[in-house]
Order: sequence, then C-alpha cells, then structure tokens
Amino acid sequence: MARPRRIVLIRHGESEGNIDDSVYERVPDHALQLTERGRRQAERAGDRLRGVFGREPVSAYVSPYRRTHQTFLALRLDPSRVRAREEPRLREQDWGNWQDPEHVRQQKLARDAYGHFFYRFVDGESGADVYDRVGAFLESLWRSFDAPDHPPNVLLVTHGLTMRLFCMRWLHWTVAEFESLSNPANGETRELLLGPDGRYHLDRPFEHWHVPPPPFEGWHASHTRSLSGRNANSG
Repeated sequence: MARPRRIVLIRHGESEGNIDDSVYERVPDHALQLTERGRRQAERAGDRLRGVFGREPVSAYVSPYRRTHQTFLALRLDPSRVRAREEPRLREQDWGNWQDPEHVRQQKLARDAYGHFFYRFVDGESGADVYDRVGAFLESLWRSFDAPDHPPNVLLVTHGLTMRLFCMRWLHWTVAEFESLSNPANGETRELLLGPDGRYHLDRPFEHWHVPPPPFEGWHASHTRSLSGRNANSG
C-alpha cells in the first residue's frame, strides 16, 4: 500500500454567496462563482502549494461546485503532475434548492441552538448526512492507496464544513469535538501529514470557539464504583 505523505484540504476562495445572501434567490448554490478577492485567495494558496508539492505528482479531488472548480484552476498547479477528478461526495452541505435568505438565516439560528452535526435543513442535509458521504469517499480514497504508484500527495478542494467533517471521520473526533471547531477561512488549507508513527496528524488545528467536554464524561468514575460494588458483594 502506497499511502501518501500528505493529504491537503483547501476551502474554496470567497464566493458570491459569502458576501451577498440574496444571491441564493437567483443563482443555484452549486453555480455561485468566486469573487475577485476569492480568486486572489486561491492564487495565494496556489503559490504556497506549488512549493509544498514541488515536482512530485498529486492526486486531486474537486467538489463539483463552480467555486471549487474555479479555486482549483486558480491554484495554477502543473497539469503534467496533477491527476484531477471531480468528486460529488465532497460537495457543500445541501440546504435545499432555491433559497429564501431570511428562511435560511432562521434555520441557521435554529442550527446553532440544535447543533451543527444533527440539525437538518428543510429539504436539505444535516451535518451527519455529510459525514456519511464523506466517510464513503474516504473508503474509496483508502482503496486507491493500494496502487503501488499512488502519488505521495493528495489534494481535496472542497468546503469549510466538509473539511471539518473529513477530519472528524479520519481522526475519529467526537461530535462534541466537531461542534467546538470553526470553519477555516476562504482559501485556507489544512494538511494531514504522515508521521513516523504511521499515523496522520494535522499540521495545525482548527480554531476552537469553545472547549468541548471529554467523551463519556463521568463514565470512568461510575464504572469504577460499579465494579467496586460488585467486588464487595461477591466477598
């Protein structure tokens, strides 16, 4: 198995929807384009990534949205060294079809109260749904590593929430850990780097907006008390 040395995830550059909610009434989410600022963000990311990849080959997977396609092109990677394919499972969380901005804002407030992982948009997806399809993609990606000539670099051009959920699935984060993290900024990257221990580690963490509780909080103490009680009774 030829596991890559690095898996780079990049969020698309700033799009029309990032600066004007009303555009969702006129343009499908998948058809939104980058702004000029978004193009510059992608170009700056490309300047850095060309240095990271050097002359090594890259296997790239790109969300089918227009803004992710445009981001990938703006990276200006060497086409002779990059094998690129469109990957629908890396798309944005679906929020329905034509959108009423005020309705979406109300749903986002409800999502903040309910939880980003479990809240389901009307006619759209929950974060859990995105997690499931990202998990299916990860299984396909892992099988691709069986090829002895698999490139040492993988690039995923995707969306902020999808980036977090990919890392959640890969690194086995809990729901609470996922909920505590903020999306990266437009054009930002995260890298999963293969360490000498054979495990992948993030090059830098996502920003935390609060500290998550530990998993199964209080379980160890109650389990210990239960065992002590059984031991006492058995004597």
